[in-house]
Amino acid sequence: MALPTLDDPFYYLANFHTVLDWLGSRYADLLSAEERDFIAAFEALPRASRALLVRMVMRKGVDFRASRLRYAEIGDTRAAAVPLIAAGWIETDAELELAALFALTTKSELAADLAPWLAELGLSRSAGKAVWCTALAAESPPPRALPAWLPSLDDTHYRLTVDALGERFRLMFFGNLRQQWSEFVLADLGVYRFESVPLAAASRAFSRRDELEAYHHLHRCRERFDADEPLVDLLAEIPREPFDNPWLERRRGRLLYKLAYRSERQGELRQALALYHDSAAPEARLRRIRVLERLARFDEAWALARCAENAPLSAAESQALGRVVPRLRRKLGLPRGDAAAPAEPERIMLTLPRSGWVEGAVAAHLSCDQAPVIYVENTLINALFGLLCWEAIFAPLPGAFFHPFHSGPADLFDEDFHVRRQALFTACLAALERGDYGDIVRQRFRDKYGIQSPFVAWGALDERTLTLALTCIPARHLRLWFERLLGDIRANRAGMPDLIQFWPDEARYRMIEVKGPGDRLQDNQKRWLAFCAEHAMPVSVCYVSWDEGDEGQPQGVVIEGAGAPPNSAAGGNPA
Repeated sequence: MALPTLDDPFYYLANFHTVLDWLGSRYADLLSAEERDFIAAFEALPRASRALLVRMVMRKGVDFRASRLRYAEIGDTRAAAVPLIAAGWIETDAELELAALFALTTKSELAADLAPWLAELGLSRSAGKAVWCTALAAESPPPRALPAWLPSLDDTHYRLTVDALGERFRLMFFGNLRQQWSEFVLADLGVYRFESVPLAAASRAFSRRDELEAYHHLHRCRERFDADEPLVDLLAEIPREPFDNPWLERRRGRLLYKLAYRSERQGELRQALALYHDSAAPEARLRRIRVLERLARFDEAWALARCAENAPLSAAESQALGRVVPRLRRKLGLPRGDAAAPAEPERIMLTLPRSGWVEGAVAAHLSCDQAPVIYVENTLINALFGLLCWEAIFAPLPGAFFHPFHSGPADLFDEDFHVRRQALFTACLAALERGDYGDIVRQRFRDKYGIQSPFVAWGALDERTLTLALTCIPARHLRLWFERLLGDIRANRAGMPDLIQFWPDEARYRMIEVKGPGDRLQDNQKRWLAFCAEHAMPVSVCYVSWDEGDEGQPQGVVIEGAGAPPNSAAGGNPA
């Protein structure tokens, strides 16, 4: 799809027309009568009026002042607004709540007409707008039109009435409400670059109107949840029956999970239990077990825990069960189980002068010319995977891409993401066996540099790091990392060690997780460390304490565990 350029002063209007054309070609059967009427009427408006409406749609909020809608290409705002008012798409002098009035006006504008009221309440003119608003709101003034609030203000208030319709258009085009109209501009400026994926004429996010409406409804419910609306009001709005659309059902399940968790924290345990039961979120089963435990329904908790042990939904659930099951055994008087101890990574105990960035301090201490240490955290392994498997990730499968602004496939976190592309990923990973994976990764780094990807953080990767990684990390280890990523992309993209140390002359490496004083390993970090240790991949945990003595005192390094590299400091400063 060719996008307008910023050289055209009406570029934003051209972008909006692009969206309407896109929706007309892909969503004609799903558009409501209101939406079809809007599109037809919009096309017939004068250009200045169309441009003004789009400017308002693309800005935040629904309330505007004519004096602040100044655009050289539009010209006279009030003249451009006349057809929009006639169409009912904006209205003038709608009533404003006090908070909306304060958002639209300056302190001096308010003071000009509200001074007597402020004085009556004993409010100083030097107090901030927020103080004024809070005090005046306590008086519970009714909403009024702008002239009634501020008679001396010579301006016109416009209220956009088609913002919900514009939001539905944005939802249909992007398939979500996370992305904004600014994606067009950022792409044209080159701030964002997106992979060019062939799009079928029928590519779209929603196949039925009720799916669109359900998504929009769930989004509104999530906004109300984030605004701390009472749970009792929200619960009445959440659909109780599962959706047959897996995508929508996952969204419903996530929202139910959040409602359940808030109920649990508020002590509404029975309500939380029912909501967790209805939620399809992967974490819901474990929370059910814990709520049953809190309700002293230990037999039910034990039965559910045993089911989970036999078929864990994820490594995270299995890890958490390792803590829950022994506790339930004790409460039920059952014999202790034989739990296998996880493999332990090497431990480095390090004392350093106090620093504001503990990972940087450790990297600087351990690094030397022959064995550089680089801060990578989650970026390096993800990037190597994303570059090697680029073609599989951006394969134009049905339902994966439906507009030009995808940073990754829409089904990235779906359970069948890997299954749908198994042959493609197998072909990509085969390069690890052939030995040409390095050439592929380096070429793709050059060809795709800067293009949005769910795995590649370009700013955290350079050719030196890439070369060191491809030289020092064996293909067998890369395959292990990549296969684990594919097993649970959402969970396993994070938790990787902070640092990596390379010995290019010896073609070896080690990963180092850094923990400062008082810091502890998180669960996802423990899982990655255990995985690496289980597969004999070189990984260490560096525990740092601060040297509170005189600056320049010797810095001690103690390494515990098997596999310690020569000279104890792994090529860094001697102990």
